[in-house]
Amino acid sequence: MGGFVRILIFLVAVAITLLVSVHSVAGATRKYDFNIQLQNVTRLCHTRSVVTVNGKFPGPRIVAREGDRLLIKVTNHVSNNITIHWHGIRQLRSGWADGPAYVTQCPIQTGQSYVYNYTVTGQRGTLFWHAHISWLRATVYGPLIILPKRNVPYPFTKPYKEVPIIFGEWFNTDPEAIIAQATQTGGGPNVSDAYTFNGLPGPLYNECSAKDTFKLKVKPGKTYLLRLINAALNDELLFSIANHTLIVVEADAVYVKPFNTETLILAPGQTTNVLLKTISKPPGANFLMSARPYVTGQGTFDNSTVAGILEYESNKNLPLLKPTLLSLNDTSFVTQFSNRLRSLASVQFPANVPQKIDQHLFFTVGLGTSPCEKNKTCQGPNGTRFAASINNVSFVQSNVALLQSHYSGQSKGVYSPYFPSNPLHWFNYTGTPPNNSFVSNGTKLMVLPFNTSVELVMQDTSILGIESHPLHLHGFNFFVVGQGFGNYDPKNDPKNFNLVDPVERNTVRVPSGGWVAIRFLADNPGVWFMHCHLEVHTSWGLKMAWLVLDGKLPNQKLLPPPADLPKC
Repeated sequence: MGGFVRILIFLVAVAITLLVSVHSVAGATRKYDFNIQLQNVTRLCHTRSVVTVNGKFPGPRIVAREGDRLLIKVTNHVSNNITIHWHGIRQLRSGWADGPAYVTQCPIQTGQSYVYNYTVTGQRGTLFWHAHISWLRATVYGPLIILPKRNVPYPFTKPYKEVPIIFGEWFNTDPEAIIAQATQTGGGPNVSDAYTFNGLPGPLYNECSAKDTFKLKVKPGKTYLLRLINAALNDELLFSIANHTLIVVEADAVYVKPFNTETLILAPGQTTNVLLKTISKPPGANFLMSARPYVTGQGTFDNSTVAGILEYESNKNLPLLKPTLLSLNDTSFVTQFSNRLRSLASVQFPANVPQKIDQHLFFTVGLGTSPCEKNKTCQGPNGTRFAASINNVSFVQSNVALLQSHYSGQSKGVYSPYFPSNPLHWFNYTGTPPNNSFVSNGTKLMVLPFNTSVELVMQDTSILGIESHPLHLHGFNFFVVGQGFGNYDPKNDPKNFNLVDPVERNTVRVPSGGWVAIRFLADNPGVWFMHCHLEVHTSWGLKMAWLVLDGKLPNQKLLPPPADLPKC
């Protein structure tokens, strides 16, 4: 009898172990409720009724582990249509949950709900979520933190504490009214009134802003993991902390070879994890952390500085030391910083760079104009309307969802499957611009068979002036294998490509007056948006979409749409 009990206990223990191990592999299911609602928010002495999630600005933090399934119910209680994008999540076969309005779904209308249902597969790190319709992401955004699987350590020093810091922009007037007016006039939109850390502008603005200051209280001799996110609408930002060196360990939720820096650059849509090692003994001072814009274009911009406080002691009499900020146009630093980012390329975290390329693509990226309507005055260059394009195609948003049109076989008249793989007209892209700055317009998709290996070179143009463009690709990570200034040289530039340990990202800067080359494997069926993450350029048409066809195997096909998918 005793032997039987021991065997029974052993079998139960084995069963429990198997259940635990299966659970740890499969991941947990985490549920969140997002209520889209208006909330009065006061910044810089201005009170505005803003669109929020759950009345919070910024919105709530989502935390999951690699392998977890997320069920996020979004209910719309405001008059605006809404969608939410889970920026950087691969959405493997679950494109219905990606979120860009009229690309993968119709918007969630007033009084409607939609459950975003997806699994975090093969990813861990810092991402974020934000509205993906019009300019609502000015206030509708928040951190999305993916922890490693249980018992899987970070490939760096375990931090004492982890702190998300999300950069944003504050507008004293409604951003929806700002872009509506710009769309009507064809001119450039008004710029923001402040930058923010976790929704707070800090003490460098007016008499009202000092009380709205982000403070990071730290202890001496500890290591903190700062999860930095640029959710600003229209500005790349340079970030630094007075008298402290930061160790970069991750970019866009992919580990990188660690390196030290005094300053970071984050484009909108980019995230960076850094280790902050605090001073070993109480320093008798506190320290400002600051961010200001990196500017390459010729348009107006918000030339201000957000500041927070790295606080060792809560003592107002202590000196507050300020960082030395780089110049607004320090392209040399930005280039050097970008070139220092390298994948770990280890056994545990390999850099699977496509070596054999099936499809070579060359896209020009830049600004342009559209003619003004008859009997109307426009405020763009020389009385035209501002526009932007990829390969001179300014994207026209459909009034139905592209993914639904494709899946249902009803794409005729909705989009063209013939996006140009090269510019139709070649010119000296970074030299004297052509006299004709008009763009063409269309809803065109680049179609790729499943598992196509792609090399894409994106080239800035000088039409209306050279400018940096942070391009974000939905549904994929890609490897940044090369970048340079001037016109891309297809004969000589590939000789210098890094195919061993290039950084892996979801958002990359096309350098001002230069080019960037990326590689990725089209292993995710669906319709995937690609756009400049400067919202003003997206509004002007600097966007396109990829259609990746189903593969032959069942696990290479897009899953069916959920029953509650919104209708247009």
